[in-house]
Amino acid sequence: MTPVDFNTVLSHCELCPRHCGVNRLSGELGFCRAGRDTEIYRYAPHYGEEPPISGRHGSGTIFFGCCTLGCLYCQNHPWSQEGAGTKISVENLATIFRNLEMQGCHNWNLVSPTPWLPMILDAVKIARTAGRSLPVIYNTSGYESVETLKALAGTVDVYLTDLRYSLESTANDCSKASNYVKYSRSALLEMWEQAGELKMTPDDIAVSGVVCRILILPGLADEACENIRWLADNIGTNIALSVMAQYVPAYKAKKSAKWNRPISHDEYRQVCCEVEKKGFTNGWIQDYDKHANFDLAGFNMPAMLEKAFI
Repeated sequence: MTPVDFNTVLSHCELCPRHCGVNRLSGELGFCRAGRDTEIYRYAPHYGEEPPISGRHGSGTIFFGCCTLGCLYCQNHPWSQEGAGTKISVENLATIFRNLEMQGCHNWNLVSPTPWLPMILDAVKIARTAGRSLPVIYNTSGYESVETLKALAGTVDVYLTDLRYSLESTANDCSKASNYVKYSRSALLEMWEQAGELKMTPDDIAVSGVVCRILILPGLADEACENIRWLADNIGTNIALSVMAQYVPAYKAKKSAKWNRPISHDEYRQVCCEVEKKGFTNGWIQDYDKHANFDLAGFNMPAMLEKAFI
């Protein structure tokens, strides 16, 4: 597969598996509705990621607007699906990288960065030319094309990715992505080939590798278990696994009887038992809480951009 050419991709955008082919430079919009100017909702030190990502001083997290998925339960829907982001220049994005490093953050954590990769890579180059350098965390839903990922080799240090579904029909119903399983699995194999096992500093801060998140969703514990088995069979149990029990009903899920509930303890135990059965020992499993915790939900986070960037 030939890597994507970031210098020309905006005139015929095929950054994600949807391959919309729109000319964003002339104002055409594809599924994610990303245009020519980078959109950001918030940037700040973040303490809610996995321990080697957040560390003691926080992960330098940038929440990008627009998204390649259309999840009915999306916690970040104000900016991922409803356009709440603010447009900024590449130079100001580079300044954000600098500010996060000056605040003591351990990394640059790019949340849903795919639609903005050409601008992000330019900003990273500017920041590094100016002497700024932190590990780059690629924080993604997993819905990625291998061609795009190949073009990121040498720039991304840590892939923080999801496996959401094991059935394409479920992916289509829940996230409007009828080919999610195919692409998320092939993407994970590419990420693993590039970055491999998670490596950390002596004080346990991630510097390279892959972390795969398994988000337990209501009614979908069987699919989570199937993905755990797929990981064991196709990558192995050395991959860092992060089992997340933090689902809370959000966005359109609040209007659905199927989705407007937390996961059950039985669903939680089913997934945990599968992790143990397959022999995964590297990673983290969130504690179960039957009461929905909205404290860290994206829709509760205020926008945070300095006025100079607006």
